[in-house]
Amino acid sequence: MDLGAIILTILGLSLFEIITSVDNAIINAEVLRGMSQKARRWFLLWGFLFAVFVVRGLLPLLIVWIANPGLGLIGIFFAAFSQDPKIAEAIEATSPLLLLGGGVFMVFLFFNWLFLEPKNYGLRGERFFHSQGAWFFAIVSILLMIIVWFALKIDPMLAFAAVGGSTAFFIIHGFRQYAEEQERKLIAGNMSDVSKIAYLEVLDSTFSIDGVIGAFAFTFSIPLILLGNGLGALVLRKLTISNIERIKKYKYLKNGAMYSILFLGAIMILDSFGFYIPHYISPAITFGTVGYFFFKSKAEYQTVPGKTEIS
Repeated sequence: MDLGAIILTILGLSLFEIITSVDNAIINAEVLRGMSQKARRWFLLWGFLFAVFVVRGLLPLLIVWIANPGLGLIGIFFAAFSQDPKIAEAIEATSPLLLLGGGVFMVFLFFNWLFLEPKNYGLRGERFFHSQGAWFFAIVSILLMIIVWFALKIDPMLAFAAVGGSTAFFIIHGFRQYAEEQERKLIAGNMSDVSKIAYLEVLDSTFSIDGVIGAFAFTFSIPLILLGNGLGALVLRKLTISNIERIKKYKYLKNGAMYSILFLGAIMILDSFGFYIPHYISPAITFGTVGYFFFKSKAEYQTVPGKTEIS
């Protein structure tokens, strides 16, 4: 990759990390209000370091290791910062497995939001799909069956990767639902600062998985993923303590995040089946999608100040 492609990739990763973690930042801001100054400073400093170097640094390594167990976790770590062509070829050979599993996870995540989650209706048709929530499980089941059917014609392991992405979605979604229940306890203030910090780190870990998996639609370079996601996490921490109320007024940002997830998931699935996707497509789609919903939010907010409720 040339310098321009590297910069574009890092910026795309950062924006994707920010937009997919806005909900998490809002939760953090609400909980931090009920904590002491010392606990806030601890979370914003050490919590940030943990979020970047442990969660967003370790998760990509673990994902690559799962697809390449023969290299070993230590081997994957050194391979991430190595120019060894044999290592690069080994990772490239397993990239379809990572892409298809991650793509299925991302597409399922989008349909879960479209059919089941409460939302501000940013596009025509969203209200209709939200009213048809019972169809979510039918849609994703049929979609998985189709993907597995085509994957089996290429490689049984590719089909297994698709099922693995589906399994990962439902496991993580279950943990996230539990985390959302704990969120209400955190905001109510019925826990100690130490307990709140611990739960915030768990929440951050669950929310960060979307950004980490989606990062593979941009690049397989662990250093670039760490740099891009780390920059996004830093910006998000700044928003948490300074402009979170303003961010909350841009009510369609979540829509932008979810449509970005859909498009990136589709790119990962197509790439896994051998379709050529230029490296600039993922950043361009992310910037375009998020930009559209950002300006849509801004226009509505300026037209009707203070209106932030669900349509």
